[in-house]
Amino acid sequence: MAAACDGACSGNPGPGGWGCLLRFEDGSVQEFGAMEANTTNNRMELSAALTLLQKLRDLPRHPDLSIRTDSKYLIDGYSRWIQGWKRKGWRTAAGAPVLNRDLWEALDAARLPDLPFTYVKGHSGDPDNDRCDAIAVAFSKGGRPQLARGDYGGLMVEDPGAAQLPQPAADAVPEPDPAPAALQQLLSRLELADRLAAGGYALSLAELAQLVEQPLKRLEGRQGPWNWRDWQVVPAGEGRWRLRRDASGSVDTRDGDAQDG
Repeated sequence: MAAACDGACSGNPGPGGWGCLLRFEDGSVQEFGAMEANTTNNRMELSAALTLLQKLRDLPRHPDLSIRTDSKYLIDGYSRWIQGWKRKGWRTAAGAPVLNRDLWEALDAARLPDLPFTYVKGHSGDPDNDRCDAIAVAFSKGGRPQLARGDYGGLMVEDPGAAQLPQPAADAVPEPDPAPAALQQLLSRLELADRLAAGGYALSLAELAQLVEQPLKRLEGRQGPWNWRDWQVVPAGEGRWRLRRDASGSVDTRDGDAQDG
């Protein structure tokens, strides 16, 4: 139902990381990420996108699916520039060698003709873009972010970056165990909901489904206001919705499920 990717780098060049995710109509989520010790932001953006194309190749896809990214370099290179580079023997219009040619060739080979990339402004409140950014930044700083390991069709997600991360020295002070991934993600979503409510932002139904982690079809029949956790969800016209902080903290139980999602 949704796909997003992002990259990060400290120093550019320097240590970098990438993150991406797939979100399915049944509410399950798969997340991927890894780090590189000496790289650039653009290489991390391309690496994240390549991972999604490879994962999506053998999966059923919603006809309206696109990969959301805040990298115009990725979008322009993939959809516009690459054909000219190939005609010129992987040279730019100025005659210089194309940077990151290895990744561009891999992206071209993994191309799915019916799957476009869509631009989303970074740090604009898009929940999936923010999540991918958090994964990428954590890896770039040498961290081990907890990745969602939801399954779809029996395919379990593995962390492809874990083996690539440097191991701590024997005398290093162990870091405290992080909170469970599910709780970390829940906190991120609740904080995001507060920001969306405070800013008065309107969400499309697809965006709302991602926030509350409910299947899109389950929300399509809703018309009037309804409650989700500590917020009231109200129609904003033209198929869009807004969040309002509900002081009562009531939870929508009309479907017999008082749990989030």
